[in-house]
Amino acid sequence: MARIKLEFPDNVFCFETRLPVRITDINGANHLGNDALISMLSEARAQFLNEYGIDEGGSDGQAIIVTDLATMYQGESFYPDLLRFEVGLTDFNHYGGDFVFRVTKAHTGQPVALAKYGFVFFDYNERRVIAMPESFRTRFA
Repeated sequence: MARIKLEFPDNVFCFETRLPVRITDINGANHLGNDALISMLSEARAQFLNEYGIDEGGSDGQAIIVTDLATMYQGESFYPDLLRFEVGLTDFNHYGGDFVFRVTKAHTGQPVALAKYGFVFFDYNERRVIAMPESFRTRFA
């Protein structure tokens, strides 16, 4: 089976946050579980959007939805590591693009994971994918 290979230029990242690995994030192998990492990526994405004043949930019925996820693990993380999540946007198209993430241990810089979420804009009132708002595109292009 082909392996996922993710690479992102340093200049794509425009936000960072730090999140602790909680004891509840640890799996049976005694390290950060993949389900917990995905939740942490979602938290980093939410903080990123909040920082830029973007309502991900779309109080007007228009929202950002995740279409796919790719993760490339680079190293283990354990409780109580503090992780640095760098977040950026790339590969814009008419309807959306990719959120990209670089996760490292905050104190050592040791790589933990690279990931990307595909996203589109969606109108819940009309139940259809819609064009990316121009205000979003110009803010992050």
